[in-house]
Amino acid sequence: MKQAINKSKRSSRRRLPPIRSGEIIDYKNINLLRRFISEQGKILSRRMNRLTSKQQRLMTIAIKRARVLALLPFTNNEN
Repeated sequence: MKQAINKSKRSSRRRLPPIRSGEIIDYKNINLLRRFISEQGKILSRRMNRLTSKQQRLMTIAIKRARVLALLPFTNNEN
């Protein structure tokens, strides 16, 4: 009986998706892009982001475009 209770607790503990349904991955959406960049300014891996491979590719392209247009820094050198 205890095992049934433990299993139900595990299944109810779902994480929220990293990108909401209304959000579009775009280089102009800086608030969204900053959530997927580390403290040092590196793009986080797909496992850490919990994104699909298609979303990760779009996110990488958007971050790189934002960096070239100086909307995001290439590195974060704050000490």
